[in-house]
Amino acid sequence: MPWSFGRAPVLIAGPCAVETDAVLDQVADALAGIGIRLGIPVCFKASFDKANRARLASARGPGIEAGLAALLRVKRLSGLPVLTDVHEPAQARVAAEVVDALQIPAFLCRQTDLLLAAGATGLPVNVKKGQWMAPEAMAGGVEKIREGGSRDVAVTERGTAFGYGDLVVDMRSFARMRAATGAAVLFDATHAVQQPGQGPAGSSGGGRAHVPALLAAAAAAGADGFFIETHPDPARAVSDSATQWPLDRLEELVARTLDVWHVGQRAVESRHPR
Repeated sequence: MPWSFGRAPVLIAGPCAVETDAVLDQVADALAGIGIRLGIPVCFKASFDKANRARLASARGPGIEAGLAALLRVKRLSGLPVLTDVHEPAQARVAAEVVDALQIPAFLCRQTDLLLAAGATGLPVNVKKGQWMAPEAMAGGVEKIREGGSRDVAVTERGTAFGYGDLVVDMRSFARMRAATGAAVLFDATHAVQQPGQGPAGSSGGGRAHVPALLAAAAAAGADGFFIETHPDPARAVSDSATQWPLDRLEELVARTLDVWHVGQRAVESRHPR
């Protein structure tokens, strides 16, 4: 079945960046099993290029050619749909030949040419809310993607800048973005606990321990899906090592989150019976 953001609740998960085949295979195998056992649509995520790192020396990934080849291998072996970020308009068409969905990084959520190019692929597109953006302001980005041609669009909450080195998640954001955009609304739990510029040598730090509580709150607030970066050994991850969730603890975390989500959905249905 083609990937769609509209089949709530959905899970987008994977390592931050494309890493070794061994890491990708281990993560993909675990995610495929989670999808089957928990009965939810799962999309594998990894970025071929981390073009928005704070420092020049930060790891960026293998690049578009090798990265897409690795994602195609994951797709064929695991049977999972795959998603990756694009940073430039020309990358959208190339990536669309391999992946099942495209993602627009938060820092690029207003880049008109990029959004139009992503929409022109016809693939589902997930655009992350900039850390400085009000929920209603995401209507413009969604409009650009739809004007490009894609009808299946999601917007993702990943926190709002709070001072110079922290993020805060406003749980009203999910309802407000849904009302403003008419798109599926997702929650990026692992980027929401980043502490920009607070890690070693000016890289991002983070508070991984807060991920479960924020996921539960987002589930209760009615998010349509969840984005969780995960790694077999987060401390050795190429990128975002302070915030990626340990792979061996992921299924338990997702199961608890889904329990809250289903309770929330039943409460909504009881208030608004069909």
